[in-house]
Amino acid sequence: MGGARSRSDFTARERSGHETAARYNGARLMKIVMAIIKPFKLEEVRDALTAIGVHGLTVTEVKGYGRQKGHTEIYRGAEYAVSFLPKLKIEVAVNADVADKVVEAIVAAARTGQIGDGKIFVYDLDSAVRIRTGEKDMDAL
Repeated sequence: MGGARSRSDFTARERSGHETAARYNGARLMKIVMAIIKPFKLEEVRDALTAIGVHGLTVTEVKGYGRQKGHTEIYRGAEYAVSFLPKLKIEVAVNADVADKVVEAIVAAARTGQIGDGKIFVYDLDSAVRIRTGEKDMDAL
C-alpha cells in the first residue's frame, strides 16, 4: 500500500541512477529561477548567465508593482498615474547545484541600487522534456 519503497522495489536502473534515487528520497534536482528585472538590464543579465554556463532562458514582458507602487508621468501637459510598471520576467531551468550561482549572477547584473530593481524566486522543477528529442529531466536542460 502506501509508505516508503524498499531497495528491492527499485529496478536496477533506478538503483544505479543517482537522479532517480534522489527523486524517490524527496530531493529535487532541478530548479526554476524566476527573476523580475528592469528592462534595460536584460543584456547584462544575459551576459552574466552565459558567463556561468547558462545557455537558455525565457524572457516575458510583464507589468507590475512592488513597494514603489508606480509613479506619475506628465504627458502632453496632463499628469497620469502609472500604477503598473513595465518589467521583464526571466525564467531559467537549471540543475539544483547551480541555482545559487544563477541567483548571484542575476543579482550582480541587475542591481542598480534603486527602488524597483526587482525580485528573484527559486522553486522546484519536477520534470522537463525536450520536445524535439524526448530527452527528460537533467538531459533536457
